Amino acid sequence: MIIIASQRGGAAKLAAHLMNVRDNDHVELHEVSGFMADTLPDALQEIRAQAMGTRCNQYLFSASLNPPETEKVGTDVFEQAISRIEERMGLQDQPRVIVFHEKEGRRHAHCVWSRIDTTEMKAINLPFYKSKLMEISKEIYLEQDWKLPQGLIERGQSNPLNFTRAQWEHAKRLDDDPRLIKAALKDCWAVSDSKEAFQNKLEERGYYLAKGDRRGFVAVDCQGEVYSLSKWLDVKTKALKERLGDPQQLPSVEETKANIDSRLVERVQQFTSEIQKNSGARMESLLEQKVRMVDRHQDERKNLDEMQQQRWHQESEVRQTRLNTGIRGLWDRLTGQHDQTKDQNELEAWQAVIRDRQQRDELIQRQLQERHSLQLNINHVRKAQENEMEHLKTMMFSTLPAEMKDRLQKQFEQSQSRQSNSSPNHSNNYDL
Repeated sequence: MIIIASQRGGAAKLAAHLMNVRDNDHVELHEVSGFMADTLPDALQEIRAQAMGTRCNQYLFSASLNPPETEKVGTDVFEQAISRIEERMGLQDQPRVIVFHEKEGRRHAHCVWSRIDTTEMKAINLPFYKSKLMEISKEIYLEQDWKLPQGLIERGQSNPLNFTRAQWEHAKRLDDDPRLIKAALKDCWAVSDSKEAFQNKLEERGYYLAKGDRRGFVAVDCQGEVYSLSKWLDVKTKALKERLGDPQQLPSVEETKANIDSRLVERVQQFTSEIQKNSGARMESLLEQKVRMVDRHQDERKNLDEMQQQRWHQESEVRQTRLNTGIRGLWDRLTGQHDQTKDQNELEAWQAVIRDRQQRDELIQRQLQERHSLQLNINHVRKAQENEMEHLKTMMFSTLPAEMKDRLQKQFEQSQSRQSNSSPNHSNNYDL
């Protein structure tokens, strides 16, 4: 399993993260050991209080243990990995908490140790812990016969799919036939008798009237190309002014390009909203299934816990009745029968613990498999939306000049980010 760890402080923030039930399907506080407190927040605050007697600010050692997505991993495998980390890091007998998180059909663990040696009142040094954890991770992969990630085979490698790269290649610009452009502009001029009429006809063909830096009147197309109207219309500047007025009253080329950019981005946003709306409708039923599934799984675990607790009490009572009291109990102690019965009770109690843990692990694995099946459907809808979004970007931006394409994509992404952050439910759009 992949092990990621850090030395840190911030007990309250870490406790809130570990017990975050909003972003996880299930959160299980598996163990709190070595503390006077019996809750996770109080336990971490206890470490913080001990650290105040030292100079240590990073008094916690927090590790997450993430098994492969396709493997079924029992609680004992996590516990063995945690024990191995303790041994390599020199954290044996240090107070610790263990929390399990389940999300999207996967289960991973968090373990947090105290770095404070209360005997000497100093922090335990953890040299080269990242390298040590990588070796432990590799050992577990080999022992469990899991397929090694490429990054563990060769330390210097990482998955190239994680590298930053362009999401699509620059497409070659498809130039229009100049004769068609000239004919379109001349047609707009021929059927117009005023500035307003000419502007409307130009916009119908994808051109916008503007003032040029040196050429008086110009038209700007949706790709940002500038056309001198006197040249393309074969009309004198004087005739243009008579029909169109003073060119200084028109927006500049840069202002016109900015307006075109804004309109293109707005159009792409409209298409994006349609895609998100359609995807949201498909997600809605999956979200309802997920909520019902999580509630049912919690009820199943609660019922199992209650059943196991009731059975434990009943079995404990049976074991207790085997220990005689009074004169007969004294006789049992003299003959050694009391110790034999006690040993038998302890063995049966331990077997009961193992049995209950296996039952809980079996229930958890069954629930994880069910949740994973649902997650495959969720991922399919997500992937379909991503493909639609990529197709939209390609359709809208691929034929634009490279400079304009980069500029519009940046504007579009910034606009999407602002829209997402301003939406009160933006965090629920994709994360089920």
